Amino acid sequence: MRDAYHEELDSIGDGLVEMARLVGSAIGRATTAILDADLTLAESVIEADRKVDELQHDLEARAIALLARQQPVATDLRIVVTSLRMSADLERSGDLAQHVAKLARLRYPERAVPHDLHATILEMGQLAQRLMAKSAEVLVTKDIDLALQLEQDDDDMDLLHRALFQHLIDGRWQHGIETAVDVTLLGRYYERYADHAVAVAKRVVYLVTGEHADELQPDVPPATRAEGA
Repeated sequence: MRDAYHEELDSIGDGLVEMARLVGSAIGRATTAILDADLTLAESVIEADRKVDELQHDLEARAIALLARQQPVATDLRIVVTSLRMSADLERSGDLAQHVAKLARLRYPERAVPHDLHATILEMGQLAQRLMAKSAEVLVTKDIDLALQLEQDDDDMDLLHRALFQHLIDGRWQHGIETAVDVTLLGRYYERYADHAVAVAKRVVYLVTGEHADELQPDVPPATRAEGA
């Protein structure tokens, strides 16, 4: 019975990794769809989100069943409860990728992103995908240092988001109000997606250590510590 119980805990972890990989792929494909006005690709991202939702529902059902049957305590309870929260973050990430794809579909056959912002949106999409790939790796390896690094990586997304906003309020903007709204929404989708990727990594820190990530700091090289002393 105990072996079956731990196998079920492991399977919940496997489900989270699969969700992370699916939503990571989704944001990459959605970015291509929005930049290339690729309707077929956009539709495939929208449809694929159903699989993410199904995984979340299945994971929630199994986690709740474990809580009811096994009444876990201490570390096991932390695993189950934290897994439920991570599944919600990942499901929301999938929704945000779907929002990008839906915007591509809405503006088809036109492109929602003007040429002068193409590189910025591409960079935001690539960064979002890298962040989620790191979160998936953290889920597998339970690497606390890598998990803590994600918040630093997220600073790059914040900088891109601010640069995008500055472009929008520039007096030389010539693409109209509708495009400005589209770009504003896109920036928000990517920024929120990155936040959810970071949240997953932070929850792994809590799962492993029992401490919140904000209470910990990444390892700092001795030379750096000496300089700051």
